[in-house]
Amino acid sequence: MAHHTTVADEQYVFRPETRKKIFWVLGVGVLFFVGGLILSIWEEHSINPEAQVYRNGNSYEVAPEKRYEPETHGGSHDEHAASGEHHAAAEGEHAAGAEHHESPNWLKRLKSTLWMNNVFFTGLGIIGLFFVAIQYAAQAGWSAGILRIPLAMGNWIPIAGLLMLGLWFFTSHDIFHWTHSYLYDEKGGQYDEIISHKAPFFFFPLAAGSFPLFFILRMVIFFGLWYYFFTVIRKRMLAEDLEASTTFWYKNRVTATWFLIFFAVSSSVAAWDWVMSIDTHWFSTMYGWYVFASWWVSGLAMITLIVALLKEAGYLKVVNSNHLHDLGKFCFAFSIFWTYIWFGQYLLIWYANIPEETVYFIERRFTAPYSWIFYLNLVLNFALPFLLLMTRDAKRHLSMLKVVCPIIIVGHWFDFYNMITPGVMKTTGALGLLEIGTALIFLSVYLLVVLGGLAKIPLVGKNHPMLQESLHHHI
Repeated sequence: MAHHTTVADEQYVFRPETRKKIFWVLGVGVLFFVGGLILSIWEEHSINPEAQVYRNGNSYEVAPEKRYEPETHGGSHDEHAASGEHHAAAEGEHAAGAEHHESPNWLKRLKSTLWMNNVFFTGLGIIGLFFVAIQYAAQAGWSAGILRIPLAMGNWIPIAGLLMLGLWFFTSHDIFHWTHSYLYDEKGGQYDEIISHKAPFFFFPLAAGSFPLFFILRMVIFFGLWYYFFTVIRKRMLAEDLEASTTFWYKNRVTATWFLIFFAVSSSVAAWDWVMSIDTHWFSTMYGWYVFASWWVSGLAMITLIVALLKEAGYLKVVNSNHLHDLGKFCFAFSIFWTYIWFGQYLLIWYANIPEETVYFIERRFTAPYSWIFYLNLVLNFALPFLLLMTRDAKRHLSMLKVVCPIIIVGHWFDFYNMITPGVMKTTGALGLLEIGTALIFLSVYLLVVLGGLAKIPLVGKNHPMLQESLHHHI
């Protein structure tokens, strides 16, 4: 019992030197962000002044190396049909652009990277709560000593929600094509039948092309309830520290179950709303699963990385190589799960070879910079985690987990980049200082919030009814 008390009486101290390092990352991020923004404005006005000028009623002028060129040798008839469909759709969009103010390329790039990073880091917040909820619902004992780390990640949820709402009003017309009112005017030249049929999903109960009340309402409800569940579960976990009673654990089990049911629906709808609706004509029945899989494995990698770094810094005496093994197994297994979803989605669309569906992958496979990211995705998110974490020993060593987890996090950041950017930027997408700087800003602020939240609560729940099981965990 003495050992139990010693192990559980831990408090994380957010040291000034750690904070200083994070502020250095933030500083570099701001520098990259400002430099990248200035560079993209300068490039557009000086090197390529005619970028995104509507010409001859049929195309945008873009830099030659960025122009989409379908394969002219060895490609199937259907690929060409798909690319033709892509150009036809693009022409419709560009023609529509002639009737309203088209934002400059640098501004669309800024909006795209802000939205993409916020969606990615929203996942890193919500998955913390999801992990905690699963442990309660499954009555898992092994994880009792590490639950405060994913709990602290949930502190990001309200910030992500406010950012998402604010960014939507800032970015909507450039990121979401369906927000343009002319698409719903049957008498107008730019009427889009496909998007018009989807209007109730966005605008209900208001008129199509007006304010998307249903869309915004969903966003507010999702974040509101996610945060509500987070505060309830957190409050009970901290109350358990003061009173050695199983009541809080039993109550959290019920709350966690309700959260998981709500999350199953809300995470899928959020994926359709915030990511899939960017490519409004395209859809995938597996998309909710795909976004969740990417969020889930990124969140697992973040939990594992923080646990590994805390353990290395002398914290988390409750954690031994068996706990690390379990976390490593999660990262290993769900990297394979993500690949299964990726391949399942790709295979079905490739096999069906329907132009309006295959265009999604053609755009990402044959256009720079999405093309090299498309293949890098599989290397970072499947090949490396699979090979590096395959053995039992690899999963049990801090050094290996500290290598693999950042690879997974960066890999899935690229995954979200390729989900969101091509639909916004079309053939003019870029990956440079602006995108890297935005990612570093989000990462550093996220870490300040998570580690700051972790420092305010005991590192281990000393009265958790399954702490003894966690202390004697062996696999």
